[in-house]
Amino acid sequence: MKNHNNISRRDVLKSGLAVVAGSVFVSQIQAASKPLPPATYRDLPASWRGFNLLEKFNGANKPFVEDDFRWIGDFGFNFVRLPMDYRAWIVDGDWRKINEKVLEDIDQAVRFGEKYGVHVNMNFHRAPGYTVAHPPEPKSVWSDPEALEVCTMHWKTFAKRYKGISNDRVSFNLFNEPAVPPELLPACVAAHRTIIKGIREDDPDRLIICDGSEWGNRPFYELVDLNVGQATRGYAPNEISHYKASWMNSRDFPYPTWPMVTGQGTLYAPGQGGVDDRVKGFPLTIEGPFPGQTRLRVRIGTVSSNTDLIARADGKTVFDHKFRPGPGEGEWKEVVHKPEWNTYQNMYDRDYDIEIPGNTKTLELQVTAGQWLVIKELGLTSEKSGRETVVRCSQSWNQPASSFRYKEDSGGNVALTGGDVKDRDWLKKRLEPWVEVRKQGSGVIVGEFGSYSPCPHDVTLRWMGDMVANWRELGFGYALWNFRGAFGILDSGREDVDYEDFHGHKLDRKMLRLLQG
Repeated sequence: MKNHNNISRRDVLKSGLAVVAGSVFVSQIQAASKPLPPATYRDLPASWRGFNLLEKFNGANKPFVEDDFRWIGDFGFNFVRLPMDYRAWIVDGDWRKINEKVLEDIDQAVRFGEKYGVHVNMNFHRAPGYTVAHPPEPKSVWSDPEALEVCTMHWKTFAKRYKGISNDRVSFNLFNEPAVPPELLPACVAAHRTIIKGIREDDPDRLIICDGSEWGNRPFYELVDLNVGQATRGYAPNEISHYKASWMNSRDFPYPTWPMVTGQGTLYAPGQGGVDDRVKGFPLTIEGPFPGQTRLRVRIGTVSSNTDLIARADGKTVFDHKFRPGPGEGEWKEVVHKPEWNTYQNMYDRDYDIEIPGNTKTLELQVTAGQWLVIKELGLTSEKSGRETVVRCSQSWNQPASSFRYKEDSGGNVALTGGDVKDRDWLKKRLEPWVEVRKQGSGVIVGEFGSYSPCPHDVTLRWMGDMVANWRELGFGYALWNFRGAFGILDSGREDVDYEDFHGHKLDRKMLRLLQG
């Protein structure tokens, strides 16, 4: 590992000037003080509620907007998270040279927060050596000594700059959603420890918040002893939060509903690699009895390579289809070639009908050869009523397909039970690890949440209302991604919202009221 003393004399002088500027800056901030809730690593305020501001996110480098802080304060919120890209404040792509002018933009955000009573949480969304965005960093902070040294240097620059400003007003959020495989978790923890140590050499009392691992979904129990807060996410289920999101593998996401009754709809061939034995050849089952003739509509999504699907009614084959995705035109809706595996994973998005004979006790859908396919939707119509009951299915890798039970009343109305029920209780159960890590000594905040604008507004509000109710009950603060934009309360671009004109912007008043509580 290179020593910080190897940084050029010019950079050292520049760093020194930043400290002097910072001391003047601190005195200005303190003189303008406006009360905010006290914040400690053990007790992140439940009243922290606000938004992510994206002026320096993922390649952007714009100054922060005073009106955002003014309106956030006027709406009754007191927290902003700044997910930032370190490339904004380096000089000519040299990650060892810091552009003082850009850091002054961040100073201005702190001043705006001070002026309007808003806490500023600084996050390296793209840090030297780590990002969840594209393109990836050329070196990994988890494994490359230079990347770790430079990342530490950047955080130390911030530590020196904001030393003396109260934790009630400024906090640090080291990495955005560290996504590491289990074998890299020890290296990830070690990198956190190195950077936290570096920050505290220059600013011993700074409040530090660490996003959980696994994209913010798993607490860092390994960091509790370092006296840090922790941040989770509110993006579950992805079928609602990221419906039709181009940066996610959302092609097989069902149409959103909430509460949501779904099944696990990925079926794997007996010889499929990269999955557990428990899912290979495992069928999706519907237990009857089916009193009369019943039509089953199966919506097929992605099919990988040449894959065979059969349906058996009490062991007798009633459907057998060989899917053969490839180039050009075919049954599929979209051709998807995966050069890394030299295979086609075409999107079919097509219905196939299966007739289930009367008195059938068990129906099974099974992949018998090939690789895998995704069932997006099941529709069941009884001969008696002629009305279809629909259950949507999710795609999750390495999970067994669901089992359902068929029920038909005297009028022929059909219900499917089983599968997965996602509702407020389901959301609350996912928070249990975060309640536990708080008991161990780390305060908790939800650093990001929200749903992308294509999700129906009424579904978004029901889902969001359940999440926010849980967080308030547990005493977790929260910050919506974002304030202005496709997840936000301003200018979201949703087509099913009765917007209100607000200073030239389109305000989603219903979402605002929900977040205000």
